[in-house]
Amino acid sequence: MTTTRKPPVKPGMVYRTSYFANCSSNPTRLVSELVRCGKLQRLQGGLYLAPAASRWGELLPQADQLLNAWLKGRQGSDWVFTGSESWNALGLGATAVHAVRWVYNKRRSGLVELGGHKFFMRKIPFPAHPPAEWVVVDLFNHAKYAAVDTALLLTKLTEAVAEKRFDPALLLKMAKRFGRKTTQLFVASAVNKDDK
Repeated sequence: MTTTRKPPVKPGMVYRTSYFANCSSNPTRLVSELVRCGKLQRLQGGLYLAPAASRWGELLPQADQLLNAWLKGRQGSDWVFTGSESWNALGLGATAVHAVRWVYNKRRSGLVELGGHKFFMRKIPFPAHPPAEWVVVDLFNHAKYAAVDTALLLTKLTEAVAEKRFDPALLLKMAKRFGRKTTQLFVASAVNKDDK
C-alpha cells in the first residue's frame, strides 16, 4: 500500500518525478494522478509543468526553471545562457538575433525543444557565474554566428577597454582559459593598445 500526502505544487513551476518521492512511496503513480486531474502537464519523460494561466491564456514555463529541472543543475554553475542576447548587450557592435537560445552546459549537445522553448545546447567549458569578460571572449570565438566583423569587434573592444568598461587582466585570463588562439591574439591586441 502506498502512502501519499498532498504534494506542494506551485503554478508555473517545473518538476521532476523524483521531487514527489517525499510525498509518496510511489511518486510515478502520484504524478500520473496529478496529470489526470490537470495539476501537472507532461513535458518530457520525468519532467512536468504545473500549468499557470494569465488572462490571455496559458503561460510557458520560465526558461531558467525549465533548464534547472531538465539539466538537474543551477544556472551559472551547471549551465549558462549565451548567444546573441548576451553578445548584443556588450555594446561591441554585435546586433544579430537568434530564434533559438544558446545554452552551454556540462551534459548535452544539440537542438532541443522543451516546454515551448527552443535551445541550442553545447557542451562547452565556461566559468562559474561568467563575468562580462568571458562573454567578450565567447563573442570573439563565435563572431561568425554574431554576424560581426572581427576588425570592428577589435576596434570596439579597444575603445571599451580604454573606457574601463572591461577589466583588462580578467579579459586576458578569460581569453587564455576559454579563447581560441585567434581570440587570444585579438584580446591581447586590444589590451596592449590600451596600455600604450
